[in-house]
Amino acid sequence: MFTKQIGIDLGTVNVLVYVRGKGIVLQEPSVVAISVKDNRIVAVGEEARQMLGRTPDTIEVTRPMRDGVIADYMVTEAMLRYFINKVCGRVRLFKPDVMISVPVGVTSVESRAVHDAAIQAGGKSAYLVPEPLAAALGAGMPIDTPAGNMIVDIGGGTAEAAVISVNGIVVSSSVRMAGNKIDEAIAAYIRRKYNLMVGDRTAEEIKIQIGSAIPLDEPLSMEVRGRDQVAGLPRTIQLTSDEVTEAIAEPIATIAATVRSVLERTPPELAADIIDCGMVMTGGGATLRNLDRYLTQETRVPCHVAENPMACVALGAGKALENYETLKRFLPSL
Repeated sequence: MFTKQIGIDLGTVNVLVYVRGKGIVLQEPSVVAISVKDNRIVAVGEEARQMLGRTPDTIEVTRPMRDGVIADYMVTEAMLRYFINKVCGRVRLFKPDVMISVPVGVTSVESRAVHDAAIQAGGKSAYLVPEPLAAALGAGMPIDTPAGNMIVDIGGGTAEAAVISVNGIVVSSSVRMAGNKIDEAIAAYIRRKYNLMVGDRTAEEIKIQIGSAIPLDEPLSMEVRGRDQVAGLPRTIQLTSDEVTEAIAEPIATIAATVRSVLERTPPELAADIIDCGMVMTGGGATLRNLDRYLTQETRVPCHVAENPMACVALGAGKALENYETLKRFLPSL
């Protein structure tokens, strides 16, 4: 009997799906557009993201995940069903086994909600894996050895740091300060300095195109369009990468403080390993320019960005399902 095994990175900003034997088969924004009149789902994923901030009153575009946990259960379940159907086909003989990532430190109620949503969405059995453990597996770290492996996973809703040894998390810390908060900081800075209102998508675009954790030797700049707060009319300004660095200083300092707090609580033997091997950064936030250099400066521990950082958690969730028998005693029990 052949049961599909799928690993899902259920993120605040993106959902990635890994299928055993095929790799990452789907990467879409975790956004759902709903018709207000009859609560019908109009669009999911990329199609819904295109509508963000551009819809009439009759359509509401929401992100059902907030800070890495389910904010709207019914919508999350519908979104999961849509993605599982897309990967496995609507008509299937066997339901798939599903492994879903959850942030470290989620409550049992939040874990149960994710588990139930996966079962309701068409999973035969659903298991949960802590995000840092999945990220370390996906990044190919030797977590089954008695050495200290440090992982920093920066997603859209949460940033998590953990030290892993012998397949288990030794110390970890999670802060609800990540990609989304960085976008908000950029939008707030432009509003304060230029009296210009910009949307979430524009703020994210600025972060991707010219964002940097430390000032660049040759600053970049880009044109930013928005609405003037005083005149109420559209206006364009020139924004430089140095201004973005200033705007995001606070959120990235919070992320660095979280990493430092994990290092402070790490047992000395494992701390010695981490100084030798450094820490690995995964998640969409890891792609921010010079964030690895910034963390190295702040912690004095070498920091490397994983290969394909966005996909690590989904890959790791799939690997965790493949090695479920070995890992089951380290996974959250429901």
